[in-house]
Amino acid sequence: MSEFATRLIAWQKLHGRHDLPWQNTRDPYAIWISEIMLQQTQVSAVIGYYQRFMQRFPTLASLAAAEQEEVLQYWSGLGYYSRARNLHNAAQIVMDDHGGIFPREFTAVQALPGIGRSTAAAILSFAFDSPQPILDGNVKRVFARHFLIDGWPGTPKVEQQMWGLAEALLPAQNMVAYTQGLMDLGATLCTRSRPQCPSCPLQQTCLAFAQGRTKELPASKPRKAAPQRQTMMLLLLRGDEILLEKRPSSGIWGGLWSLPEAATDISPVDVAASRYGLTVEPLPPMPVLSHAFTHFKLAITPQPLRVLQADTLVPASPAIWMAVDDAIGAALPTPVRTLLQKLKDGALQGALPP
Repeated sequence: MSEFATRLIAWQKLHGRHDLPWQNTRDPYAIWISEIMLQQTQVSAVIGYYQRFMQRFPTLASLAAAEQEEVLQYWSGLGYYSRARNLHNAAQIVMDDHGGIFPREFTAVQALPGIGRSTAAAILSFAFDSPQPILDGNVKRVFARHFLIDGWPGTPKVEQQMWGLAEALLPAQNMVAYTQGLMDLGATLCTRSRPQCPSCPLQQTCLAFAQGRTKELPASKPRKAAPQRQTMMLLLLRGDEILLEKRPSSGIWGGLWSLPEAATDISPVDVAASRYGLTVEPLPPMPVLSHAFTHFKLAITPQPLRVLQADTLVPASPAIWMAVDDAIGAALPTPVRTLLQKLKDGALQGALPP
């Protein structure tokens, strides 16, 4: 066993994290849910979502049998909603193709929607002690510093170099402690900013520490200015109800309920009339709400409108009238829930009946 692995395993057993809700289990389903939730999301943000999700969907079979809308509802606010859709789809595949038993073969796990090489390896390591290398963001940071690897880890050349290291460093035993140790070290000590090098078990062999380069490694992704987009969201109010539309199953906020959208240079009154057959009067506008996605920033102009008359009582599918209180608890994108909460809290006086 390498000195790297020996030191890391010993440190993890004494100082690593041992009380997270998804630890101390060999259930591949529970481990899989946690690994998907932890993709691009911090542990502190995941804990509450994980506990609520597992309470509602305690088994793979219960997740597979659920409606996608309910799965999205329990994911609402966690972001990157394709993860939830992939989870639901993968659960149904496991039920249909694997007899409801989560597969143990690496290729079968990686073939499931939403599971890449590193996630598949983590699931198999934690659930079955399988000797599989992982390479998530925390591990890339540890490797870049310890082995003095220049270049942004997202480039194919650097990533390939790191995968080679990940494979070469695998211990023959203590896979759970080793895999968890890599994650823990990057999350708690070898952090992006202000790494706690004096407490690091690998300090003596860390090349970046020896050369005073911990602050510059790993290299940052080349930055491009995030494009700015704009949209107008219509808050169509009929008494204490609001009109929601279901978004297409793919794309941004796929499958979630949202507010009707229109270009910012179009009359919201005309949109309400032409699209929904509604006669409306504008209410005082709400402040523009900014929301950042991974690749762009969205400026949302919320326009409340009071419905005076409707050609039909029920809008064409996939739209629905829903009480504002109920809508807040539905499967909504975070900024839409924020707008409805502001509406309920009285940010727009007189919009809702007392």
